[in-house]
Order: sequence, then C-alpha cells, then structure tokens
Amino acid sequence: MTSLFDASGPLRQSWPSAYAFACTSLSFASCYVYSPRASGATAEASRLMCARVKSGDPLWLPRYAGCVHEASRRDAELAALFGGSPALVPVPGSTVSSESPWAAERLAVALVGVGLGGRLAPALRRHFTVRKSATSPVGHRPSVREHYESFAMFRPLIVADKIVLVDDVITKGRTLLAAAARLRTELPHADIRAFALIRTVGFVPRMERVMEVCHGTVRWAGGDARREP
Repeated sequence: MTSLFDASGPLRQSWPSAYAFACTSLSFASCYVYSPRASGATAEASRLMCARVKSGDPLWLPRYAGCVHEASRRDAELAALFGGSPALVPVPGSTVSSESPWAAERLAVALVGVGLGGRLAPALRRHFTVRKSATSPVGHRPSVREHYESFAMFRPLIVADKIVLVDDVITKGRTLLAAAARLRTELPHADIRAFALIRTVGFVPRMERVMEVCHGTVRWAGGDARREP
C-alpha cells in the first residue's frame, strides 16, 4: 500500500488533498492546562497533575475523569463530544504496545467508567517505536508522518459511526492528527474527533488556573500540525 506520505508522489509538500481519506483537520477538546516552564504554585500543580496522568495513576485518573464528567454538565460542546455513545479509541504511547494498558488507555477506561462515551475500542497499535516527544529536543520530535507510519489498525476492526480519540496530553497535535488519519484510511465515513485531558500551554510566565475547558482544532498547515488554540 502506498503511504499517504510517499515523497515521490504529489504529497511531498502538502498532506494530502489528493486522497479521499485525508485528515487535514481534527477538532479536539481538553479540560486541563499544563506548563512545563511557568513559575508559581499553579504551574507546579499542573506539572504534578501531568506526571500523575502520564504514569496512569490509578487513584487520580478516575478523579480527573469525574471532573471531566462534571465539566460536561456545564459545557454543551463537551457534552456533545461524548454524546451519542462514541467509541473511545486511546492513542498508543510511543513504544510498541504491550499487553499492559498505557496512560491514554487507562484514561479512556476511566472516562467510560464515569459514563462518558459508549465503549472502549483500543483499535490502534504502534508497529514500531517512535521517539518520545517529551524527552526529545525541539526539531527532533516525531513528525506527523512518523506517527502515521508507526500506527497500525488492530483487528478486529471497530465498527462505529462516531469515534473520539483519547490522549493524555496535546501539545502541537501531531500524534492525534496522525492517529485520525490512520483511522480514516479504514473508516472513511466515521465522525472522528479527539479529547486530550491536558493541553500544553506555551511560554507563559505564570498560570492562573489548571482547570480550563478548551475547544479547538488541529490542522495540517505549513508541513506540520498546528493547534488552534
């Protein structure tokens, strides 16, 4: 099968308007914010929260999922995202998946446990490992292309009209955009959206809050993923 990112084809500079299954934009929601560099107690709290989520903390993940459920009662867009019993597809971690659940899968389980979404559908796997974005220098983090090519559909193939990709943290959105593209190659007519519990904020000196519901879009622009906001 020809890759959507085949450098010899028409997609060398843009991705990939010539293909019916292309995913050039993806809507997402998040509930928390995290800053790796800001100062102050709130920023420290955000870093502690992020560490708990990434470790798949069995005590804290259900609590965070419960807060998402409460937020959905006040936010119509968030309620609509999880409405209609969508299949929740956790985004795999950077390594080849093992039998043990990874952070995003544990989060998806917790969300289903509080009544958000219809069922867990671990439909994606990595068939080779990519570099961890959190520990890679800027300029050496996995591209959308690398993420896309590392993903494989896990059989049996899910059948769902509505899918919500679930990830622990969204930074630029490369992983989510690539995961959506991989799903679209198999499920071209599905409504595919995304939820990331935590949204990384840029170079801010201080943070005012940790809980902040956000709705945005990840787009393919300028040869890379671009998150708005």
